[in-house]
Formats: sequence, structure tokens, C-alpha cells
Amino acid sequence: MASLLGADGYDHTLGDFTATAWAAREREEVRWLEHLSGIQTTTLDDTIDRELVLSQLRGSIALASWPEWRRDPAAYLSAIFSPMYAPFQRRLKPEPELVSSALLRLAEVPGVLAACQANLDPELAAPLLVKRGLGQARTGRNFLTRTIPSMVEDPDLAAKLAEAAEPAARAFDELVTFLEGFQCGGTWRMGEKLYSTLLREKELLGYGAAELHEKGKSAWADLDARMREVAVHVNGGEDWRAAMESLMDDHPPTLADMRAEYAAETQRARDFVKERDLVTFAEGEECEVLPSAEYTRPVLSVAHYLAPPPLSASRRGIFFVPYTPDDFTPEQVRQRLRTNSRAQMPSIAVHEAYPGHHWHLSYMAGNPRTARKVFRTSYFTEGWALYVEKLLHEQGYFDTPATELAHLDCRIFRAARIVVDTALHCEDMSIEEAETFMATKASLSPGTAQGEVNRYCAWPTQAPSYLTGAIEIDRIRQSFKGSLKEFHDKIAGSGGLPLGLAEQVALS
Repeated sequence: MASLLGADGYDHTLGDFTATAWAAREREEVRWLEHLSGIQTTTLDDTIDRELVLSQLRGSIALASWPEWRRDPAAYLSAIFSPMYAPFQRRLKPEPELVSSALLRLAEVPGVLAACQANLDPELAAPLLVKRGLGQARTGRNFLTRTIPSMVEDPDLAAKLAEAAEPAARAFDELVTFLEGFQCGGTWRMGEKLYSTLLREKELLGYGAAELHEKGKSAWADLDARMREVAVHVNGGEDWRAAMESLMDDHPPTLADMRAEYAAETQRARDFVKERDLVTFAEGEECEVLPSAEYTRPVLSVAHYLAPPPLSASRRGIFFVPYTPDDFTPEQVRQRLRTNSRAQMPSIAVHEAYPGHHWHLSYMAGNPRTARKVFRTSYFTEGWALYVEKLLHEQGYFDTPATELAHLDCRIFRAARIVVDTALHCEDMSIEEAETFMATKASLSPGTAQGEVNRYCAWPTQAPSYLTGAIEIDRIRQSFKGSLKEFHDKIAGSGGLPLGLAEQVALS
């Protein structure tokens, strides 16, 4: 976390992942909750900061009954992949320093993976989560011995790093063997009680899973009606799924072409936002468009974003284009390209870059409140990125029936996510039913739908954050007295706050 935030002093270590350390952190969270709950504040900013941290603590403490570190290999794998990769991608320090820190971290990899094997509980770990982790673990050897050294420009340092990676690579080989033989019988279903607790106490939404589920169904129905109207102008009929299928046939021919076209669309979106004066840009911000990292390809089938480290001076972010794993068949690659069609690219570039994630997170990095830089929720950050898709539609960016339909398709996809995620974790829907729902109620290929549902099973409450947040931000905007630009700068510049706190800031 320190590495992702850009905090100095921690690049030499991955952290302590023993059961003793996990338990100690849980006790610390309870202590901090008690301590901060008793502190009186005198300014709105201090109150917002305190309530922000308290919401994070309440959520984390609630999750102690659903311990990821006993259930999911991802708790260990993500703590290796991200901090090994991000420093070389960002290059905020001289290369010799980056390599020196990486060598120290490599030495700790076997210990982290040993803790994974020791801590996974056969009664709590779910086969689905273990299989998902196994897919990532299989990329570990190549990631450490080839991918990371290839990012080092000095050949001597690269060779030194590759040689030092071998013990860590062997530890990954051992973990793969362990996970292949690991027998477990736990569930990935969170259950309605904890799900609703997180919505109310962490996200400060004021309602639980059942009401959220109904909101998703209602939003889907409204979007479905509008898409039927737009589809007539695309292919002459109301069947918007058929219209999207035809649009998806127009896609870049290769993964490399997909990346290049996304880069061009990202620049077009930036120019449009700047011309319309919709936001204030952070000084020195830059958004690079790159292929997704190898280690993410088995578990992420959609575009995603790496923010500038907010505790540093950098304002450079990375829009990752969703490349496929190396073992994908030509047909699987084609399906990935189809779900990144030319009609869909404008919405995705707006969401990930301008004025979506990149604009937001590069701009809010200038906020002087440290707590706002460290703690944020996807219900705001993902909500913001979907909100601005609608904003740019209002501004005329999606100026053809094809791009408008694709914009609406992105939105109805998020409505379907609300329905599926709540139903999956509240035991109202099977995985097979969820995959069918996503493939028929949104224009996803069966393979992409499968990857999406797999993600929802592993990451409860995250998938509904997009449309839920977008609707709430739109609602807050209706009460704001001022220009669009003033609203955007104020609410998004205040951080990535739970929506109840964001509303207090925006309307103060």
C-alpha cells in the first residue's frame, strides 16, 4: 500500500503476512476505532477526515468475520505482484535504487508464499477463489524472472535481478503445486448480513443489499427502454443486443491495434473536456496507455487504471488496455477484441482517462488532506467514472447512434452488475445463472461474462459501486449552486469519499 501511495521508507519490504501479524492488525483496527470515535472535531474538514477513516475501519473490522487471509490466495499474491511491478512502471526513483529495493523484496517472497500455504484454511477457502489464485500463481515465475528484469534498462542490473529472482520463482512453483493439491470446501458467498453491513457502515449508503438489488433492477429496466429506442437508429429494430452484436464486429484487428486506438481516443477525450472547460486539470498530469500487466491478465478481462501515487509529486497515471493471457486461443482473443469495439472505445476511454479515473485521481492528489489521499472508496471513484460517461453524453461526445448505444450499453452492464452481485452473495443466484444473465442482459461474450462473474465472486460489493455512485453523484449535482466545473472540481477534488461525506463537502 505504501508503494502504491508513493510513501517513502517502505520499498525494501513486502510486509509481515504471518497469522500473528494479521491478528495484530485486526487488534490495531479496533483500538484505532475506539480512539478516533472519542475525538471531537471543530472544522468540517477534520470531521470529514475522521468520518472517512472511521468508515474504513468499520468496514475492515466487519470483514474480520470474513478473513480474506484465510480464504483467498489473492491476499498474498497481490501483495507481491503490485509492489514489484509498480515502481518500475512509475520510475519515480533512479533505476539502481529501484533494483536495490526489488532485490530486498525478492528475498521476502518465499516467506510471503509460505505464509499463504500456512494460513489458508480448508474449511474457509473456496475452490473458486483457490482456482483463481492458482491462475495468478502460475504467472509468478515468468513475472519475476522475465517481466520485471525486462523493465530494467541497465543490462547488468537486469541480469542481477533475474538471478536473484530464482529463489522467489521456486517459491511460486511450490505454491502452484500446493494450490493444485489443496482441498477445500468453503464458500465465496458473503451473505446478506455482512454485505448490508458494508454498504451501511463502510459505504455510508443508508440501505442494504435487498434495496440495492431492487435499484439495480429498476435501473436496468429504464436503460433497456431507452436502448430499444436508440437501437432502431443502429440496425432498424428494437433489439439492442443484436445491434450491439453488429457493432462489436467492428473492432481493432489485433491487441496492439486496440492499444493504439485507445491511445488516440484518450487524447480525443482530453481535448474535448478541455475545450468544454468541464474540469480543472492538474499541473503536469499525463495518462499513458499501455498493455495490461501480464500478472493481471488471468483475472482481469476489462480495461483498468493505475493512479499516480498521491503521496508523491507524480501526476502520471496508466490506462491499461485489457490484453489476453498468452495461452488464449485465437477465438478467445477475438472475443476480447469484440468487447472493445470501436463503438465502445469512446465510453471506455472517458471512464478510464478523461475526465474519469485519470483526471479525478491526478487532480485529487493535490488535495492537502492526507487522509483523503490514503483512503477512498470505489463507490465514489468508480461512481465518478461512470457519472462522467453520462456527463459527456450530455455534452455531445457520443455523437452517433452507435456510440450512444455503446454508452448506454456500458451503463446497463453496470446495472446488471448490481443485480448479479447482490444476488450471488445473498444466495439468490448460481454462477451459471449469473453468467447467463450477464451474457444476455448486457452485451458481453460468454467468455467475458464468465470472467466478470468470477471477479464478482471474489470481490463482493465492488461491482455495484459504479452505477450506485454515478446515480448518487448525479443526485448531489442537482442541489449544487454553481457551474458544472465548480461542482466537478469541488466534489471530485475532495477525494474519493463515501457518498454521504461527498455530499456534505459538495453542498457546504
